[in-house]
Amino acid sequence: MDNRNAILVLDDGTVFHGKAAGKIGTATGEICFNTGMTGYQEVFTDPSYYGQILLTTNAHIGNYGTLADDNESDNVQIEGLICKNFTNKYSRLLADDAIQNYFEKNNLVAIHQVDTRALVKRIRDKGAMNVIISSEIEDIDTLKAKLADVPNMEGLELSSKVTTKESYEVGPKDASVKIAVLDFGIKKNILKCFTDRGCKCKVFPAKTSLEKIKEYNPDGYFLSNGPGDPASMDYAIETIKQILKEEKPVFGICLGHQLLGLSVGVDTYKMHNGHRGINHPVKNMATGKCEITTQNHGFGINPSSLKSKLDVLDITHVNLNDDTIEGIKLKNGLAFSVQYHPEAAPGPHDSRYLFDDFVNLLKETK
Repeated sequence: MDNRNAILVLDDGTVFHGKAAGKIGTATGEICFNTGMTGYQEVFTDPSYYGQILLTTNAHIGNYGTLADDNESDNVQIEGLICKNFTNKYSRLLADDAIQNYFEKNNLVAIHQVDTRALVKRIRDKGAMNVIISSEIEDIDTLKAKLADVPNMEGLELSSKVTTKESYEVGPKDASVKIAVLDFGIKKNILKCFTDRGCKCKVFPAKTSLEKIKEYNPDGYFLSNGPGDPASMDYAIETIKQILKEEKPVFGICLGHQLLGLSVGVDTYKMHNGHRGINHPVKNMATGKCEITTQNHGFGINPSSLKSKLDVLDITHVNLNDDTIEGIKLKNGLAFSVQYHPEAAPGPHDSRYLFDDFVNLLKETK
């Protein structure tokens, strides 16, 4: 790591100065902040972050190094990183690399020694916006011109950028239940949560037709997490409408939750700055209990639109910070979804029971 300067420019014209880390270069995307104190590598490799510049509120990034087993996908998905302290010395004995080497190998640009508290407060108040970070361009006007060409996240279809190119199978060959997984940007730990419960999964590219998926003869369907604006995914919404007619169990997480809502006529909306972290409180409306959850989303189900659909679905989970919709279930009992991440990588395991609920439903309806 050298002592090269780096610059950050927000879409509203605000400029921050810091030091370069990772690859020397320039990166653009929508800025988002994550409040988790651990799990930075899982966040870097979560496909739901594709196309975004990550701002971490934790003071130290890199202090426990990196480990290949912590990756949630085969690639780093964020476009760039902003942090307070980029720490190359690490303490974890199991780590296989330092973060600077990890970033260089993955061509990832970072800026540190930034007043992240001031930056988070600005995004919290102003809302999500595009940003550019650079350790190679010093002219502010040039950076602003490049930033002006960056498309807004609203309206962007990104799942096709991160989905698997070919279908593949995971899990025991003699599994009692089979799940067809629509990969809109799935995390590895979601699949592990299914295979640990004895399920066999076949993962399909995002734009696979239902006719092709049905050749697998699944007992149920899973709708994965992923990046981008769900309202731009007409192909997925149409496929899910067809899946619901199959009257087989359906489970959705994050983007899959939003797409399930859209498939039954509920609108989605771009949130002011989204939810990203590992300590968000969610109330289970059936039990009355609070679950501490992992979250990563910039879009949500529109509560006012949902009110007109209460004849076909129930609200199952609500965010205790802002009352946003965190879970729904169709009245027929066969399809349900949550906005948060029960696989919790990283994060608490309060909501892992949802995988048990889905597997039990698969067995009951098989």
